Amino acid sequence: MHSPPPPPPGPMPARRIAKLPHRSGLVPPQVVPAMNREIDRPLGRDLDNPPATGRRLPVATLAAMLAIGGVSAWFALQPDPVRTPVVAVADKPAEAAPAPVAKPEIIKPAADPATDPGGPSIITVDPAKAASGDGVIVIRDPSALQQNPRTAHLPDRALIEQTEFGPLPKRGPDGRRPLDVYARPWSGGRGARVAIVIGGMGLSQTGTQAAIRKLPGEVTLAFAPSGNSLSRWMQTARQDGHEIVMQVPLEPFDFPRVNPGQNTLTVAADAAENTAHLRWALGRTTNYTGVMNYMGARFTADAAAFAPVMEELGKRGLLYLDDGSSARSLAPDLALKHRVPFAAADGAIDSVQDRAEILKKLDALEATARAKGAAIGAGSAFDVTVDTVAEWAVEAKKRGVELVPVSALAFDPEK
Repeated sequence: MHSPPPPPPGPMPARRIAKLPHRSGLVPPQVVPAMNREIDRPLGRDLDNPPATGRRLPVATLAAMLAIGGVSAWFALQPDPVRTPVVAVADKPAEAAPAPVAKPEIIKPAADPATDPGGPSIITVDPAKAASGDGVIVIRDPSALQQNPRTAHLPDRALIEQTEFGPLPKRGPDGRRPLDVYARPWSGGRGARVAIVIGGMGLSQTGTQAAIRKLPGEVTLAFAPSGNSLSRWMQTARQDGHEIVMQVPLEPFDFPRVNPGQNTLTVAADAAENTAHLRWALGRTTNYTGVMNYMGARFTADAAAFAPVMEELGKRGLLYLDDGSSARSLAPDLALKHRVPFAAADGAIDSVQDRAEILKKLDALEATARAKGAAIGAGSAFDVTVDTVAEWAVEAKKRGVELVPVSALAFDPEK
């Protein structure tokens, strides 16, 4: 702030002195300059009628403020030496459009102009050729093959052949097999796996009911063809989650003194007769994955008698389970030859019908499974067998053993 200019020389007119405010002890009236010049008048103020209150700014102060404002405006319009320089950025070139991805070319085999007019075609797979593997590759979605568990008791009509022997299993027009559709799902893990098959189902009504009720769903049930109400028990077993197989009576060495039952397949019978007896057994019910021998030490050791049976099973898409009772069985070789999925039990678990002895057999199965990855045990629907297996299964699961259906452990030549 600049100090106010000195008063002009000469006396101040009396009328101006009277109008100036007087503050005692500050400015004597005689030294207050006359401000009657137009240049000394503050902007917007009438000196003859000053405001009742407020304080006027001196002219020099106003002039200084205007000068400072002008200088500031001039500097603001000049380029700033410390300001970040503006860098000109060239326009980004337009990105080139991606090259179109070529669709995979589908190469079709050369068509015969006389028979193929062009356009889409339908490829039909002959199940018989698929079974024999004559250059036919069948691609399947495994998750779409198995039955829904809620309808597992209902037969798949596409897999049924109506015959004089009853409904026989067959391969579907799309190549599906009863083995694929009726198999019980499992985890697919690689730990210790044990499959247990309990046979003789249907021979005793109370025993069959107790076995289905007590045994866990992972246990496979084998139905005797000479049993009663097999279709009803099949549906009950499937609804409870069991996989099932059919037992087929085969000739033992001391036949007929030891008779496996009605329509036994024998070495003396020709292929047509044995095939008829096999179809009788297969037609007793539905929804099973394969067959299991009942006795048959002599029959399974005779290639001429046994081969037509394996051929029939291969055509129908069924597995074969050997109960492991005969070391002379030709089942492994014949199953491979006729492309039949094959599994063999490690032995019977109830040859001695005693709880302690059965537990020993079951523990031996567990040890085999831990050493080799898998083991199969076969038993019959005796009360002591059912109760012991049901008890052991609970403890085995706690020890990390996985109970699986027999189809999970079968060697499948078509996979």
